[in-house]
Amino acid sequence: MFCSYRKKMTSSRRHALKSLMLSIAKGLIEKEIKQSAADKIAHMAQNCSEPSYPHSVQELQELCKKLHHDIDKVDEERYDLESKIAKGDKEIEDLKIKVIDLKGKFKKPTLRKVRMSADQMLQALLGSKHKVSLDLRANLKQVKKEVKEEATEVGDWRKNIEDKAGMDGRKKMFEGEA
Repeated sequence: MFCSYRKKMTSSRRHALKSLMLSIAKGLIEKEIKQSAADKIAHMAQNCSEPSYPHSVQELQELCKKLHHDIDKVDEERYDLESKIAKGDKEIEDLKIKVIDLKGKFKKPTLRKVRMSADQMLQALLGSKHKVSLDLRANLKQVKKEVKEEATEVGDWRKNIEDKAGMDGRKKMFEGEA
């Protein structure tokens, strides 16, 4: 419904609404910043007393002990809150996994074409431990070809060529012409 309404809206109207929403959001953010600053001041006034500068060494040592005690207390609270947050995050992740399992639908990633030789594909499937090669010629038997003597004795023209080949053949040619 919103999409069809958005198509009918003019660009100037859309721009005006967008600028109005941005100005409202800006006001809300400024109000939130002011509120957080006021909360911080109230918290500091409640939990931290005004500093009083001691005049003697003993008062200064007592002040340091008090500050160390306050620091330890705040550090314990911080640690407790961090552990609660970590526990909550873990629960959220577990619940997300359960929701996905209950839906039973998994997003299938889009597959890309990859140029890969057969050796690389087998190595990717079997891992780098297994050395597998797809050299098909290596697995074949060696067969020796037998040269047939009948093929050399097929006709007279082959004998003439063999006789005329080399120096002996040229010598015969010159002797035959003379």
